[in-house]
Amino acid sequence: MKAAVERLLGPEIPDEKHPGHLWPRWIFLRTLGLIYLSAFYSLIFQIKGLLGPSGILPAGDYLQAVSSALHSARFWFAPTLFWFSSSDRALMTVCWVGLAASILLTLNIWPRATLAICFVCFLSFIGAAQDFASYQSDGMLLGAGFISLFFAPPGILPGLARANPPSRASLLLLRWEWFRIYFESGFAKMASGDTSWRNFTAMDDYYQNGPLPTWIGWHVGHLPHWFHASAVFYTLAIELALVWMVFLPRRFRIACFWIVAPFEISIILTGNYAFLNYLVFSLGFLLLDDRFVECIVPQRIRGWLGPKRDVRLAMEAPPENWRAAWRKRLKPVRMTVQGICLGLVFYATTAIFILTLAPSVPLPQKPVTMLEPFRIANRYALFANMTHQRYEIEFQGSRDGKNWVPYPFRYKPQDPSKPPGIYAPYQPRFEWNLWFASLGNWREYRFVLWTEERLLVNDKDVLELFARNPFPGGPPKEVRSVLYQYWFTSEQTRRERGLWWRREMLGEYAPTLERELDGKIVILDFPGVEVPTPGP
Repeated sequence: MKAAVERLLGPEIPDEKHPGHLWPRWIFLRTLGLIYLSAFYSLIFQIKGLLGPSGILPAGDYLQAVSSALHSARFWFAPTLFWFSSSDRALMTVCWVGLAASILLTLNIWPRATLAICFVCFLSFIGAAQDFASYQSDGMLLGAGFISLFFAPPGILPGLARANPPSRASLLLLRWEWFRIYFESGFAKMASGDTSWRNFTAMDDYYQNGPLPTWIGWHVGHLPHWFHASAVFYTLAIELALVWMVFLPRRFRIACFWIVAPFEISIILTGNYAFLNYLVFSLGFLLLDDRFVECIVPQRIRGWLGPKRDVRLAMEAPPENWRAAWRKRLKPVRMTVQGICLGLVFYATTAIFILTLAPSVPLPQKPVTMLEPFRIANRYALFANMTHQRYEIEFQGSRDGKNWVPYPFRYKPQDPSKPPGIYAPYQPRFEWNLWFASLGNWREYRFVLWTEERLLVNDKDVLELFARNPFPGGPPKEVRSVLYQYWFTSEQTRRERGLWWRREMLGEYAPTLERELDGKIVILDFPGVEVPTPGP
């Protein structure tokens, strides 16, 4: 038993039949640094408008409500540094510190420390972001980031860290994360009741109706049905069958990588899903091994990261400095901490996996619920139910209640003549949430009403979430949100009229707000048109 635990938690020793994973680790951690970088870079331009004291959903108000309800349990329920302060300066400080750490991680400078900083800073945002942290991609990043704390090498400038190979447990858990993202999503598609996956029509209007389509997706969306039906088959074959190759010998894993990589690239090109697909693509590198990577990486690059040495000899070499000596002495402590942390994650994710397939299995739920606030053990169900209509919410302001001027968005479809762009991995969380809100009722998405309220006072931080302020001389008297339905135009219409979209106004989405002479904000009227409910 002791030998099995040490083999699992100890460093992976490569041999002729089992090449190591130094290169895949190096590649994955660099891409993980870039993904963290994209996440923090996106937040720098948005966090004050989202969570600031005058933002849409102030973090301070939320944390105060949590404190009143949960008292001493509040820190576990909402694990965030913003308990100390949720001022604009505190919000920006956390983002800039996370950004700096992600750059250092990308440059392979002190990877364990920078991973810890990135994880704490991003978790701090997620713990206070409320509606703006409801995405599966956030859980994926926190889950992969946490496991990577035990996967990354020690040292300030570790290079490939041949003397410190990754532990088998951390490598297996990252692969487990990759597998579950695919398989759980495929299973959810079959179990959701959305018949479009079963009759191979799920992709017919997928490119039009996603949160932020791309211009490439616009063109792909006009391809014939047989192409889209083939894409459905390709998706289900990967998610339900081919991903099991991760548990087979190395040649099957390498083949699996080359099958799945084009799939992820196609999603990246046709849909702006923030860093989600970049992260899943990066996890796929862990299906490769050193022998394969060294066959394709030029010798000059391999030499730049240090001379090739036998891993076993490098591990047995005497410590190079006092830090390495202390790491060796503290090895039993590190292995104990690693075993507890990774053991909890493994149990929670395995329990979630089993309960997804068989909900009636009696499994202890305490470890699962204990980890929920940290989002490191998650259930995945990507595209379980497809959206077959596209609705868009537009904010409009007026000085007289008759002439309405729209607030232009930065990324969302709005102007029919503007082509869809490619923005990922940048994530405009406000505009993403509006897409989800458009599929429901304003009572479920109160942040739409709070946005109207902020626009009535020309709140500068909230206005930064838009492309420009249509009322620079002073705030409007009234603000409303209206609902449009959008469709791709035909190829002929785009060529002749330059229009990428066709749209039709359906009515008001949320109550219209008015600012009275004394500054008081009142509800003028409620929506008179029922928001259509998208069908499967």
